[in-house]
Amino acid sequence: MDLRPIGVYDSGVGGLTGLRALMRLLPGEDYVYFSDSGRMPYGPRPRSQLRRIAVQDMDYLASFGVKAILAACGTISSAAKEELSAYPIPAFGVLTPALDAMAAVPGDGPLAVIATAASIASGEFTDDLWKKCGMKREIVGVPCPELAPLIESGHTKRSDPLVQECVARALEPIRGRRFDAVLLGCTHYGFIEESIRDCLGRDVKLMSAADCGAQALRDYLVQNDLTGGERRDRRFYVSGDTRAFEDFAEPYLKIGPVHAEQAPIMEL
Repeated sequence: MDLRPIGVYDSGVGGLTGLRALMRLLPGEDYVYFSDSGRMPYGPRPRSQLRRIAVQDMDYLASFGVKAILAACGTISSAAKEELSAYPIPAFGVLTPALDAMAAVPGDGPLAVIATAASIASGEFTDDLWKKCGMKREIVGVPCPELAPLIESGHTKRSDPLVQECVARALEPIRGRRFDAVLLGCTHYGFIEESIRDCLGRDVKLMSAADCGAQALRDYLVQNDLTGGERRDRRFYVSGDTRAFEDFAEPYLKIGPVHAEQAPIMEL
């Protein structure tokens, strides 16, 4: 048994999808969540900056004595794989677990990845998935630069015309095509999953990178006897607007009042 908390971080609220998945898988753990919304969005940033940000964010969580870290951010997971794997505290991204899950999808039909522009441009999702599939399947990557900022601004409802418009525009390159599976490569996209289904077809198989990353971290803790007790302490730190974060997180997590403390905006 290990009573130290689990750390989770993202550029904003998107990582809450990973946190919620972890709380479902490991309900007795303590969690520290860091929303780096003061530097959001990560997607347009150059890879060199994203690597520095990844280490800074992990160092911040490490200051709380965490036993493991989930980088619940597709952009960080694709741009800073080496930094995650080399970190002295076990750190998990959402990239590798998601690609493993996608590669296991049966059939030989095409697969699609929707993610931030940085994730798609890096090739880490699309090229690595192509290699994992033995180069026998078509892999389509779709950059969606509008979606994460849209969600951060509070637009998530299926009935919201702006959500419908932005999703339709972002997914136009693959609209009307059939895929064996579509990966939500940005953790933010879980908030608008139903709108994505409306656009691509209600029978589309959507897979969540956030869920895959949470499962990988959970498996590691169980296999190494590092799971905790039943205290269920959750702490939230935000480098941007704490009130906006609280208003977003509280109804989504459904764990009672969410109080976010102000975190520093770190210089690159």
